[in-house]
Amino acid sequence: MKIIIDDKIPYIKGALEPFAEVVYLPGSQTTPEVVKDADALITRTRTKCNRQLLEGSNVKFIATATIGFDHIDTEYCREAGIKWTNAPGCNSGSVEQYISSALAVLSHKHNFSLSGKTIGIVGVGNVGKKVTRIAEAYGMKILLNDPPRERAEGKGDFVSLDEILEQSDIITLHVPLNMTGEDKTFHLADDAFFAKAKKKPFVINSCRGEVVETEALKKAFQADQIAGAVIDCWENEPDIDRELLDRVDIATPHIAGYSKDGKANGTAMSVQAVSRIFGLGIDDWTCQNVELPASTEITIEESGKSTEEVLKEAVLKTYDIHEDDKRLRLSPESFEKQRGDYPVRREFPVYQITLLNSSPETMEQLKTFGFKTT
Repeated sequence: MKIIIDDKIPYIKGALEPFAEVVYLPGSQTTPEVVKDADALITRTRTKCNRQLLEGSNVKFIATATIGFDHIDTEYCREAGIKWTNAPGCNSGSVEQYISSALAVLSHKHNFSLSGKTIGIVGVGNVGKKVTRIAEAYGMKILLNDPPRERAEGKGDFVSLDEILEQSDIITLHVPLNMTGEDKTFHLADDAFFAKAKKKPFVINSCRGEVVETEALKKAFQADQIAGAVIDCWENEPDIDRELLDRVDIATPHIAGYSKDGKANGTAMSVQAVSRIFGLGIDDWTCQNVELPASTEITIEESGKSTEEVLKEAVLKTYDIHEDDKRLRLSPESFEKQRGDYPVRREFPVYQITLLNSSPETMEQLKTFGFKTT
């Protein structure tokens, strides 16, 4: 048995060697010649798993250690009898942390309170649900849009995209990339989208670059249709639009989901999937030795601060999005290198918060974020 693994997937070395010949390669070197005699691939979004790569190969299974799977030609895999899996929800906690930090920075930069602001969450899957939770903790009013879920579950709390655009102060996008069909999201945020934005919202894109049309977003800035933007996912990565880079409030190199926890989850889900498919007996395998930050202890004095202020302080002590923004602006040409060499970031549950002169409400909201508290 032979398995080809993207060499940027962390914590995986040694997991499958007892069961197979394992070859680690950069995504760019995963060619038809290389995969011809492979039984399985464990990959990331940069490798296009399509007919060109797979036809005539021995590949029976593909695991991508990512939420997204638009790099997998699922129709060809169905025709060829190749099974595949992704890692849904693996980095949802990481994106939740990213959005928490982005909201804190936006409110500081533009001098507004998050409490009472209306946030429109477009896409309420694994990530959107967690963003809903932290927005509630911040005291925000929440509007949810998810047409596939609305069709399956009924109207419930869901609203139309037009309502989101009419009422939201902040709009955050958490949808998959669908190129066609009833739930097409390719260029979801186009000229018409921004023209309907009544309250000059801030727009956050941490899902897929192609969900936001670059030229439309630049025109929205010029037409004063939006107050600002946070962009983690860009069209034409890694060759990102430098004019747009200069306009947005926060710019990061597609790392919203790059916490060590998110990466470890994606790796574990991929190894477990390979184990189940090939009967390897390591269906509960987990990553070991995931790096910790320099300190996991945080002390905050609550006296004279609102719950929102304490939450934002706690969030920024775990992850200050400014650092990623600064690196990208200094060297946009090293977009891919910044992703590959991304520093240690751990999610909220790793951290212990000691809150001095604490109130029960603030303690409860810190727990909502996932912090351990004393």
